[in-house]
Amino acid sequence: MTAYILRRLWQMVPTLAGVILLVFFLFKAFGGDPAEILAGLGATTQQVEQIRDQLGLNKSVGEQLWLFVRQIVTFDWGRSWATKESIAHLFATRLPATLTVMLPILVLDAVLAVPLALAVAAVRGSLTDRMIMIATTVALSISLLVYVIVGQWLFAFQLGWFPVQGWSASTTENLLRYAPLPVLLAVMVGVAPQTRLYRSFFLDEIGHDYVRTARAKGLSEPAVLLRHVLRNALIPILTNVSVQLPGIFVGSFLIEVFFSIPGLGREVLLAVNRSDYPVIQAVTVYLAALTMVINLVTDLLYTRLDPRVVLQ
Repeated sequence: MTAYILRRLWQMVPTLAGVILLVFFLFKAFGGDPAEILAGLGATTQQVEQIRDQLGLNKSVGEQLWLFVRQIVTFDWGRSWATKESIAHLFATRLPATLTVMLPILVLDAVLAVPLALAVAAVRGSLTDRMIMIATTVALSISLLVYVIVGQWLFAFQLGWFPVQGWSASTTENLLRYAPLPVLLAVMVGVAPQTRLYRSFFLDEIGHDYVRTARAKGLSEPAVLLRHVLRNALIPILTNVSVQLPGIFVGSFLIEVFFSIPGLGREVLLAVNRSDYPVIQAVTVYLAALTMVINLVTDLLYTRLDPRVVLQ
């Protein structure tokens, strides 16, 4: 196990190096001149050159790349070009708000979709199955923006259950007062596709010989579904959850903008609008590294779910 982990960590190095080079040269080639953007339309050539010199943009490409790599290794990205705030402080203050919204979405998606999909798979072909599949298809056809507009109008303005916007310094208050509405709407969007996908996983397992054998031995249907079908379907479900994690993180960016949540996602979108490259680059590289770590953890969890899985 230790040898496998070390080997996987070593394999991450060239992958991360490729991401670093790709991010660096993409911003160099297509990002425009940050000095001109920061200086504004009325700036003189001398002012633009001064900003370029302050940002280190007058250095050679090799020197700029070395500074970029050193920032990644030392976790010191300096300061935001637009707000002059330390990027480390920006991460520390914005990330908790993002996690407050993102983690409940991830947990509720799995907690709701897995039992619902298992129940639907157990009654395949019935009226209940068809109705739920129709409902999930309709839900998939509706944009997130529609959910947000209708949800804010219904739950906030008409029923008055939740505030439309707001955030506080208290995590408990945020979870109980400000986060429920965006989490509810995001889960409504995410449960439909997950239910359809997990249903297909369960139906695939139900068609195997071991299920017929378990039934022939006299096991009850709940025992067959929970002890055999669910356990064997957890590996593709876990794979899907691990793939979802970066997507949920990126998807929370829109939620933060719609509900004015002071999270990392909203900060990234603001950084894009003002061409604040250090912030964008930091988030991009760390999100790539996080994705690789999630994949490694997922592979290790496979051995816990299925003893037949051997990591080599």
